[in-house]
Amino acid sequence: MIGKFSLVRGKVPPVFAVFGSAAACSVEVQTTSTPVVELRADTNRNGKLDWEDATEVAEKTTWDAKHGAIFLANIDDDSKRCSGTNSSGGPLSDVDLPGCNDATDTEINGDADARDLAPLGTRPWPQAPIDAVGHLAVDDASVGKVHLFIQRSGAWTFFDPTADTLSSADLRDGVSIGLEGTDIVRDADVWNGRVTVTFTVSSGGKDTSDSVLLRVAPVVLRHHLAPEEQVFVSKFPGDTGSTETRTALKAAIAARYPSASSDFLFELDGEEQLGRTQPYYDQWIQDYMEIGYASMPATEGKQQKMNIFLRSANVYEPKSAKSPLRPAGKVVFIKFRGPDSAAVQQYDAGHDEASDSLNSFGNTETIPPFSDGAKSYPLGRLLRGSIKSFAPDRSFSKLLDAQEVQPTVNIDTSWLFVGHVDETISFVKAPTPRGWVALVNDPALAREMLQAQVDAGKGDTPLFTGRKWIDDTGAETPAETTIAKVLANTDVMSESASTASHVQSQLAILKAETGLTDAEIVRVPYLHEPVQGASVAYQPGTVNGLVLADDTFAAPEPHGPVIDGKDIFKVQLEGALAKIGVKVAWIEDWDLYHREIGEVHCGTNSKRGLLPNERWWESGR
Repeated sequence: MIGKFSLVRGKVPPVFAVFGSAAACSVEVQTTSTPVVELRADTNRNGKLDWEDATEVAEKTTWDAKHGAIFLANIDDDSKRCSGTNSSGGPLSDVDLPGCNDATDTEINGDADARDLAPLGTRPWPQAPIDAVGHLAVDDASVGKVHLFIQRSGAWTFFDPTADTLSSADLRDGVSIGLEGTDIVRDADVWNGRVTVTFTVSSGGKDTSDSVLLRVAPVVLRHHLAPEEQVFVSKFPGDTGSTETRTALKAAIAARYPSASSDFLFELDGEEQLGRTQPYYDQWIQDYMEIGYASMPATEGKQQKMNIFLRSANVYEPKSAKSPLRPAGKVVFIKFRGPDSAAVQQYDAGHDEASDSLNSFGNTETIPPFSDGAKSYPLGRLLRGSIKSFAPDRSFSKLLDAQEVQPTVNIDTSWLFVGHVDETISFVKAPTPRGWVALVNDPALAREMLQAQVDAGKGDTPLFTGRKWIDDTGAETPAETTIAKVLANTDVMSESASTASHVQSQLAILKAETGLTDAEIVRVPYLHEPVQGASVAYQPGTVNGLVLADDTFAAPEPHGPVIDGKDIFKVQLEGALAKIGVKVAWIEDWDLYHREIGEVHCGTNSKRGLLPNERWWESGR
């Protein structure tokens, strides 16, 4: 014993002082080690924690295009434990359907669920004294928005910041922390998706802290240049129109993707839409769901990606407290929620009923990536039909705005009966400086094409041969007419002229917001007619198609006049798209879609993958 301190081999106090000469008796004075208090997250976005890399701590409490950790809203169902039915086997209500996902419990449901955790960690403090205690906390605005987990002995344990602490043993070893979000951002005024996690060590009567900032991954909606992974279409057994459309679609897919798996085309029948035995017929699969994604960095330059199935905010039963929404939309929870696939709904049951159609996703499209001067939009921008007096559900609009990465361009669709942007505008890949062109409805061109045939003495040539219209009672009447009769139809001509003016107004906004030029616009001819004081496509609206691949556009069969053995509207569109390397696959959609005021795009949907080097966080938004 020397003085009052013991020297024990291997346990020499880390800090000590020697008084006197080497030959004299010495006295050791033990002092408390300087606390090692360091919290790290994946600030450099390489999918892991780099303890020896200075870029990991650079600006770790800021978030920009180059720095800032990311986490996922862990709202998928990796273990497929969530059911769409209640205890009696009946379908869950709209209110109850979102109540189950991986973040609604405090368990890590297998390895797949663990991969959805954002990594954090504390640096080991090997000399932490026995009285040292660690605390983890999140900022007040983020309480309830995230869960923390601690990994001990290879297993994840929920960490409650209000009740749990880190022991001195934890501090000595350092701890691995996993963070999950409990939800996406829905209203930036309520929560902006940023979370500050603070690590505090209490020792020797002093507190020492370190913090790191993370941001929840936004929901990114897909544009037509993103690669097709799966195509969806409704299937109504025994319905001739459904059979015609699906047969043509299958042929187009087989021609473009000869090696595609059997589930590349997902045929959703009426029974599956509601998860019940009684079919529910809603053929507008584009309208009641939209498929985006959320992602965070993973190792080896990869991304941990989660598909996000959004349910439309269409309110069909405003007086229903439990299930006011469009019934077909339940499919996003019942059928598609699962491993790496989440379902989301957001709505205000009291939104303007007159504009409810604007909540269908045919009215939410994505302008492909572009730059305009100093402005760059590497994820594109959303395109929606909305004006102050005719607007979609404002709570859902707040959700879209809260994602930040795809600012919305609003155009006027109030003059259209359905009111969707996909009725007049679409986008396809093209060898242009911006990489794409806009397909735009041009009724004036349609009239010119028909007039040219009259001038050539072919005014008696029929249109819509073999097709029938259907009225509200289900009664059918022949649709066939002639070029001359169409041009003499004052309702059609007047509505088409009015539509041309409205489309030019839409284009003026699109040009102003994107820098789009006339050379980057492909004019697509079809006429319009009035219905209940609004406008609908009189001919099949060939702009309203499915981009099946970069080089394939699936368009509705126009049933135009056949001159010299060829449909003049087919010839026009095929020729215009051939100039940019795109082929047209013609899809029969008259019975189930066109005469019900929709087309191919309205009746299909797509799950699309990531483009090479697509990382949403590099947008800087």
